[in-house]
Amino acid sequence: MALSTSITRISDQLPLAASIDDDQTETSLKEQKQQSKLILRRISPQSESKCSIESGSYTIHYLLSDVVCYLCISDKSYPRNLAFSYLDELDKEFKQSYTTQLPTFKRPYAAQSFENFISKTQRVYIDPRAATATQQQSPYSQLNDDLQDVTRIMTKNIEDLLWRGDSLDKMSHLSTSLKDESFKYKRAAKKVNLDALIRKYSPLVGIAIVICFVLYWKFL
Repeated sequence: MALSTSITRISDQLPLAASIDDDQTETSLKEQKQQSKLILRRISPQSESKCSIESGSYTIHYLLSDVVCYLCISDKSYPRNLAFSYLDELDKEFKQSYTTQLPTFKRPYAAQSFENFISKTQRVYIDPRAATATQQQSPYSQLNDDLQDVTRIMTKNIEDLLWRGDSLDKMSHLSTSLKDESFKYKRAAKKVNLDALIRKYSPLVGIAIVICFVLYWKFL
């Protein structure tokens, strides 16, 4: 089942709404929630639109839709297709309720009243077998008729994701450093070439000046 859910505006990582988790859930998912915050900071509009990230005995699922990221943490055994059907239901309802207000939200959890729908939908998806059986009866778009195409969902491991993110940060820094060094080298090369030209042609220029000076005085 989806144990914890959050909805975030990705442009500024502003949390818009979240499930209200009990103390036991908060304690058991403490590490995964910290990882979720890190993932949200690294998500951009160019990231995979659907991704499942394995973390210990849990899986973090996120869905990117326009400028909003819907994220939930579930047991590792929970079917990914149902997890994304759940997130799709949140996306559809959230758009219907807050599309016009979304750009105006300035404070965290400005759409926290949406928690009622989150809680209501979570109950539908608690048991995978019950959720699948409800496919033809659910008022929530029939749980997505095809329960999502699992092949389109990217799956990663949290350690790999964090390592890659760290590597990308380092590569970005290295690329900037190399660019700066290249610029310095280019300037140095220009100076060396200029000095070489001066040394090569300065005697000729000196001779030409002397000749011009002599001719000037001779024909003055």
